[in-house]
Amino acid sequence: MFKQLSCRSKLTPVAPGSRRYLQTKKQHSLPAAYYRGGTSRAVFFKQEDLPANKKDWAPIFRSVIGSPDPHGRQLDGLGGGLSSLSKVCVVGASTHDSADVDYTFISLGIKNTDVDYSSNCGNMSSAVGPFAVDAHVFPLQTPTDSASVRIHNTNTGKIIHSSFPIVDGEAAASGDFAIDGVAGTAARVRLDFINPAGSVTGKLLPTGNVIDSIDGIRSTCIDVGNPCVFVQAVDLGVSGNLTPDEMTAHPDLLLRLDSIRRQAGVKMGIADETGEVPGSVPKICVVAAPSTAARDIEQKQTSADIDLLARALSVGQPHRAVPITVALALAAAARVPGSTVAGVVDGNPVDGAGITIGHASGNLLVGANFDVNGALNSATVFRTARRLFEGRIFWKNDT
Repeated sequence: MFKQLSCRSKLTPVAPGSRRYLQTKKQHSLPAAYYRGGTSRAVFFKQEDLPANKKDWAPIFRSVIGSPDPHGRQLDGLGGGLSSLSKVCVVGASTHDSADVDYTFISLGIKNTDVDYSSNCGNMSSAVGPFAVDAHVFPLQTPTDSASVRIHNTNTGKIIHSSFPIVDGEAAASGDFAIDGVAGTAARVRLDFINPAGSVTGKLLPTGNVIDSIDGIRSTCIDVGNPCVFVQAVDLGVSGNLTPDEMTAHPDLLLRLDSIRRQAGVKMGIADETGEVPGSVPKICVVAAPSTAARDIEQKQTSADIDLLARALSVGQPHRAVPITVALALAAAARVPGSTVAGVVDGNPVDGAGITIGHASGNLLVGANFDVNGALNSATVFRTARRLFEGRIFWKNDT
């Protein structure tokens, strides 16, 4: 016979010999799913399952992800100790006339309590359409072998069109499309970012300048997909093909880049003071022309393979690939005469469909569509996404 366990709360000693006790509480749970989108992963919630007051979301998200964690590993949650894994996405009914669903992206600090709504994640955008179909936020009307979901990103107010194959009423996972930075192949997801300029600041060039001098470094501040600042590796005295580990090990590179990023955030009008600039925007990226160095040849990142090298930071950490929103901004900045990005591109793209970017894990083609005046009408990238699990997610409430 099994003894029935009591559901009553228990008093548990905090430490041996301590007279203080902690009142244990039952864990909370909600329906959720976990998806890989591009080179990132995130916990997905349906907005209807979350508290109506968004002020109540932050403690849920922190506990679910495992932040803050002074050890930087997020072992008590679903984060992975990297900015690309410390993410939450919320999908719900559309509030925009030109969209089928609303999508809100949340970036969480790893060692701190930051819950940041200030930007979008292009990689996780690739999983929004599949989640919307799988979770029946976007119901398929008839049996079909493909879907096209119009997504309203509430962080930026921009529209994204997501197209992907369907198998037996669910987003397809298997396919023959590969992206650098992710092992194996999967079903292809096409993302069309509509009129992506001015995502946060409302302007393509938020400072009004093509070049700003920040800490004595020539910088181009541009807002496409997300606000970004681009600096050239040569001006920083570093190689353009550094690995993320080499960037981290450099004695002062990350500190210099964060200083430039924060000052750029003030110049772009994102914050009034450098200390108030969010961790997620503006993004900062080091660019360089491709070379014939042995590493570039080995990684197929010579001038015959790519148009430029890019090494981006994400929430202070070197990104292991390239944020999709940074890729969008690179495609636009390459067409701005005099910009730091145009300065490392020779004007003859290796692929006429757009610009090919060499990042730390491989190469990425961004298709860019410009009007006769040079304005960016839309940008297209191809990614993959996959549902990893769905069910109920648990978190503690120790308050």
